[in-house]
Amino acid sequence: MRSFDLTYAANLPVREAWDLVHAVATLQGIINRHAPELYLRAVTNRYAGNIQLDDYWLNRLRAPGAWLESEKVEVIPDFPSLIALYRTRIKGLVVYDERVPATSNIASTIAGVEDLIAVRHDPDPASLYTRLTGMGLPVVRRLFHADGSPMFNGKGVIPDTDEPTSGSAKNDAYRWAISRYLDTGLCGTATLACTIDAAWLKNPKASDFWNHTLTNHDYFVSNRAFFFDLSPIDDEAATDDPGQEPGTDAVTLRRLLASVAKQNDGQRLCSIGGFVPWAYKYTDLVGGKYGGVPSEWKLVQIASAYNAFLDADALSLSAMANASFYRHQPLPVYPLEVPRSSSEWHEPEGVSPKRYITFYVGDWDSAAWMYQMLPGLWDDPERGSVPMGWAFNPNLSARFPAAFWYTRATRTENDWFVSGDCGAGYLNPSLLEEPRPSGLPSAVDLWRRHCQAWYQQFGLGITGFVIDGYAPSMSESVLDAYAKISPVGTIEQNPKKVGMHKGMPLIRMSDDLSGSPEDARKAVLNRVREAEPPTFHIFRAILQSPSWYRRLVDGLEAADRDIAVLDPYSFMALYRRHLESVKSETRR
Repeated sequence: MRSFDLTYAANLPVREAWDLVHAVATLQGIINRHAPELYLRAVTNRYAGNIQLDDYWLNRLRAPGAWLESEKVEVIPDFPSLIALYRTRIKGLVVYDERVPATSNIASTIAGVEDLIAVRHDPDPASLYTRLTGMGLPVVRRLFHADGSPMFNGKGVIPDTDEPTSGSAKNDAYRWAISRYLDTGLCGTATLACTIDAAWLKNPKASDFWNHTLTNHDYFVSNRAFFFDLSPIDDEAATDDPGQEPGTDAVTLRRLLASVAKQNDGQRLCSIGGFVPWAYKYTDLVGGKYGGVPSEWKLVQIASAYNAFLDADALSLSAMANASFYRHQPLPVYPLEVPRSSSEWHEPEGVSPKRYITFYVGDWDSAAWMYQMLPGLWDDPERGSVPMGWAFNPNLSARFPAAFWYTRATRTENDWFVSGDCGAGYLNPSLLEEPRPSGLPSAVDLWRRHCQAWYQQFGLGITGFVIDGYAPSMSESVLDAYAKISPVGTIEQNPKKVGMHKGMPLIRMSDDLSGSPEDARKAVLNRVREAEPPTFHIFRAILQSPSWYRRLVDGLEAADRDIAVLDPYSFMALYRRHLESVKSETRR
């Protein structure tokens, strides 16, 4: 394998940095398509002690007994050497037009389909475009006219088609690319990339440098994925394209997803890697009407209706490098998660009158979040001192198997694994059922088979949290599917009912915990004391450390001797026993 240090990009002028990272990421995706050859040093996480993330993960993968234990690493000294090494495997350049920022995403799409490096057009003698052409790389695709004028201007007819313009240069560009690369089957349809386009150049300081997410492109290029950046909001113009008719972006988004669903023909779901770039576009932070969570829920709502789910790289932890490399790591089939014992709380006809608590340790519905935050949280010295239900969505292993290997290899007896939002991918399950806004037939059984395959891979029996968002609660038929997906138990945001469903315990998520352990403790005590025991509560916290949970639990146990903090599998076993005893009592 070879390694290239890209960390210096963070200190370059904005356009120079953007051009460099974009070019290297598209190159890496092509080179790593069939084998793990090129590894980058890129992203440092300031939230986790300024850990250089790529060093961290490579060191673990090269440890004794690990995947790359015997791998030698050749360091590539500079960018010209990088290009020279792989020149014969690159067919040339796809050059895009910064004046229509969407063309940067279209360039990444074309890069994957045609094995090209994506680069912004800039005739300056010092620009990367000039340097690359000077190295003998031909311009194979140009996303502007030969005379230098924009290819997309929101007027007349969309180029190369008979389709009238949308009135938006941005949307015309995407519709051109959908017609030329997606509808024709040139792109892969197992995954899509939802990444910010070159509009990032207008406001790069809205978030941390690496949140341009160009380092994420390699994985999607390697999969020949279609890239997009479209607002999911129907009732206002996208904030980056205020002249469009309200909802034009959302119309294009549905068209894109419909094309993917048609090609997948009900045989598979599509994973969307990425998220609404809420710090830069589409939300009330930048002049829109809606906040970050509503924009998230709207994107998930639309995607779900078209058989797509999110691998949700949300800000400010959206950057990830080397997924095209990691994807090649093989993983075993892991044994089922089985509770050690819950018998100490059994009584002859039910359970002991305790206040039973378990923790949903989130949020892990994004490969980028795992890549960024596990180093600090998993290596916390207090891990193992408290039962914790780590909610890792199993489908994330497609992009980041290293995290799943590492956490399984180093778990303690108090580290337990459940699936997170909303199974093997983040979607709204009720929108898989007919009648659907998309008009597509039911995908409930497709979702069941998809999730079961991933759950069997990782020995999971619990779906830790189903987010309903703007969708209805799960119906009987969808719950039937979950009874097969996660028979040990399912937790929902807004269930129509709780209790047993065809042998599966179903329970509502109690509360989200945040702030200090003391603040969280007060919230837990207030909730669990609302009723006489036995009571059962699942509490969710986002990116809190094992030390935080340790302090929380110490205070809980001191405040109330009736509280029992359990792992999620023992918790569900006792909840099942309680429900069965209540049902038996009712019958008598």
